[in-house]
Amino acid sequence: MTDLLSSLKIADKLGNGHFGEVFRGSDDVHPQLAVKVIRPKGTDTPERWVQRKSDLIKEGSNLQKAAHEHVVKVHYINKAPTEDAIYLAMELCEGGSLQGRYEAGPMPSGEVHKIATHVCHGLGSLHHREMLHRDLKPGNILVDKKGTVKLGDFGLVTDDLLLGYADIEGYIYVDHLAPEAYDSGLASHKTDYWALGMTLYRLLHGDCWYRSSPAPKHSVRDGGYADRLTWLPHVSSKWRRLIRAMLNDDPNSRLCTAKQALNSLADMATELSWECTLEDDKITWTRLKGDRRIEVVLTSSGKLASWTATSYPVGSGSKKLIDSSGGLVAKAVADKLLRKFFGT
Repeated sequence: MTDLLSSLKIADKLGNGHFGEVFRGSDDVHPQLAVKVIRPKGTDTPERWVQRKSDLIKEGSNLQKAAHEHVVKVHYINKAPTEDAIYLAMELCEGGSLQGRYEAGPMPSGEVHKIATHVCHGLGSLHHREMLHRDLKPGNILVDKKGTVKLGDFGLVTDDLLLGYADIEGYIYVDHLAPEAYDSGLASHKTDYWALGMTLYRLLHGDCWYRSSPAPKHSVRDGGYADRLTWLPHVSSKWRRLIRAMLNDDPNSRLCTAKQALNSLADMATELSWECTLEDDKITWTRLKGDRRIEVVLTSSGKLASWTATSYPVGSGSKKLIDSSGGLVAKAVADKLLRKFFGT
């Protein structure tokens, strides 16, 4: 492994992760780097930390082999010269992770389609090399300055950390562990696709919708989790089928290869893509159609809801009512009517 640590310079902090802080950096060969600084945790005994440092350095050699357009490139990993830490020097993805975008609200399906396609190519490359990701979620999907989506933070979670890692991450990410992982404590390419299914669901719905979902977050191991997810009405039946296939309780029946996923994604490449905004008791969808802006507004009042679809001119002209619920109706009826309107 090439040791460039002597010329490595650490600059401003970019963020925090479960395994350490991330800084902007550079060295004599790479003018732009992301440097993850991994330090001992409070739960590490001295003996455990010595072993973990050794394992991380060995893993660094393995991570360097995962070169792919849709996988964050790892340049080197080594012991820090002035502190008891490990420095992991990686490709800098200027666009950051999808965590902030996910927290901002639902992403248009067209944008999620591109992300899913890039991630499947990257994940397929890792699996082809008999490597696993083990921690797929919005915060570990990065975007470079060209808009290319890349998988990051792979290889640091090991099977002996898997269940405890989910507990540390807490309530919000525990359902990224597939049901069989709770029994075996082991990861596989099948558990990676479960986590991808959960990630795609999150991106399509946003953090606010996800947190308000009635689906019990700790019930994955009980079975039938995918059937308890609630969906925004503009999310098409093809997206729902793809995500549910990734969330199949039976790992032997689960969609779990890049080829399967990419074939499904190709079939939905031309679907209409809506911008969706969530507010208290109100959801708004918009898209452009020629020189018109289509706006759909759903408002809720207790167990009832109503919606209207209106066409507005981008320039001069008059607005036109396209469709509506015809007043207040039961929420289930409003959802059914909206799905018909969206063609989902």
